[in-house]
Amino acid sequence: MIGLITGQVQYLMAPTACIMTTAGVGYDIELPLPSFCQLHLNEQASIWTHFHVREDAQLLYGFIDRKERDVFRQLIKINGVGAKMALAMLSAMSAAELKMHVEQESEAALTRIPGIGKKTAQRLLIELKDKLKNIEVDNGSFELMPQQTAVSHDGSIIAEVEGALISLGYKEKEAQLAIKAAKSKGDTFNDTQSLLKATLQQLSGF
Repeated sequence: MIGLITGQVQYLMAPTACIMTTAGVGYDIELPLPSFCQLHLNEQASIWTHFHVREDAQLLYGFIDRKERDVFRQLIKINGVGAKMALAMLSAMSAAELKMHVEQESEAALTRIPGIGKKTAQRLLIELKDKLKNIEVDNGSFELMPQQTAVSHDGSIIAEVEGALISLGYKEKEAQLAIKAAKSKGDTFNDTQSLLKATLQQLSGF
């Protein structure tokens, strides 16, 4: 149906969605956090999309990396894993990290994702092993994400990261503690993307 949209990022919406305009049409697209962090307001971008039809809605999910979309499509084929959970999984870790954890049969890594318990993690490890083995993902894709425009006010950065984490299903206290732990390592975070990345790594146990 709609597989790729190239146009201008017209609007960025909380928690992780955008409106992209092309040929006079605006598309409302939901994205995982790593893809969302690469978008810049009023700039051109290309987004690989998945058109998802439900009884009550028609939705577009978008990904900067085509292979990340391939992983998303494999996730939603699994019984009990809807688009919302698949998006949360690819927000909590990159496609490369997810594939690595599946290959290593790391149940603990998957249970750190909000909404995934021990039984679901065990089932995901079994069902994803064959589904992901033929998908080649870039191990450095998460590291190479461009920096967003710097935000000078530290409080604004923290508030944006906390809001993004809560939208993913993390509890407010859990998000605050993870942000505090990430900042306690002495690194300087000049923008939302860098602190978000460090906090997600903290929550994932890396």
